[in-house]
Amino acid sequence: MTANSSTKKHHLTIDGRGLAQGLLEQFKLQVQELSLHHKIIPGLAVILVGDDPASQLYVATKTQRVRQMGIKSQDFYLPKQAKMPDLQQLVQKLNNDHAIHAILIQLPLPDHLSSRQIIDLINPAKDVDGLHSQNVAFLANGQPKIIPCTPAGCLYLLQQVFPAGISGKNVVVIGRSHLVGRPMAWLLMQQNATVTIAHRYTKDLALHCQRADIIIAAAGSAGLVKGGWVRPGAVVIDVGINRLPNPNAARGYDLLGDVAFDEVQGKAAAITPVPGGVGPMTVAFLIHNTIKLCYQSLEKPYPNILKI
Repeated sequence: MTANSSTKKHHLTIDGRGLAQGLLEQFKLQVQELSLHHKIIPGLAVILVGDDPASQLYVATKTQRVRQMGIKSQDFYLPKQAKMPDLQQLVQKLNNDHAIHAILIQLPLPDHLSSRQIIDLINPAKDVDGLHSQNVAFLANGQPKIIPCTPAGCLYLLQQVFPAGISGKNVVVIGRSHLVGRPMAWLLMQQNATVTIAHRYTKDLALHCQRADIIIAAAGSAGLVKGGWVRPGAVVIDVGINRLPNPNAARGYDLLGDVAFDEVQGKAAAITPVPGGVGPMTVAFLIHNTIKLCYQSLEKPYPNILKI
């Protein structure tokens, strides 16, 4: 596993950037293979509605990385006041475009637009983030066609920490969103882990965490998981990305995870930093899923990176 030694002996900071880079080198070769032997270039379309600076930066970062892989990436920006028919028309156009193999709707959408309605308009065979109701059902039933990017990245990180698998491990997933928490729990159960899903109404959250072998924090609450919540030797995956205003910071804000990193680092056997942990893995699996959908459009087998 690519990891950095922390200031405490035997404690590891999981290097998501390094692990992602290793995957990206493989993916670039796969794109070259598709171009050389199948005369096809994977195509990804990303739709962003509104002018949220964080979403714009995130899309720009993803687009840059995707294009570095040789993937054709198209970004579509719609104004915040865009109506449902405008979005529906665009999605249908992309569904019918044979050069596009993967479609991503950047979430969240403005309040007046129905995320579920729009996502379910995507052709399930082009649903790069695995959020279409049909793909969700396949995943929940243990027969995933495509796995959401962030949960896939988290599972890959765990597989590096636990080469023998996580069967029998006690896992607490903090957060029950359709994007991360729920699919993450389904993936873990398929690995024979014992899973507790915690959320804002969970009582004694600290106690649940103290019993866990693995904590996956995806609540969107900066510094939620404290040092006292983590038993020595646990593994902590921090999915949270929280921007806190700080006029003294170079960007005008601090980027913090859902875990109080400095408190937890000395107790956890391994922990992901923010940034540099889960984020790069999410982008890596966006690229993975785009290539996989391209292979599937050709009815060609695609290597199974995740052991599921």
